[in-house]
Amino acid sequence: MKILYFARIRQIAGRSMEELEVPASVVTVSDLIAHLSGRDEAVAAALAERRTLRAAVDQSHVPLDASIAGAREVAFFPPVTGG
Repeated sequence: MKILYFARIRQIAGRSMEELEVPASVVTVSDLIAHLSGRDEAVAAALAERRTLRAAVDQSHVPLDASIAGAREVAFFPPVTGG
């Protein structure tokens, strides 16, 4: 699975993307956040503000309790404003 980090999250994590095999026990975006956070302190810091964290699964915005079953890509980003 490809994991993408954007904007401030990318800056804190120190990377824009990574590819990894996700354990079968990781079934939601929240599970993925916990898994990624347990692997790397910088990523944990980048994903710590769950209240404002946004996610997309295969380029569709989803809530953090959304399933990642069969997903090829999950992206994390801060809130986006228009203007």
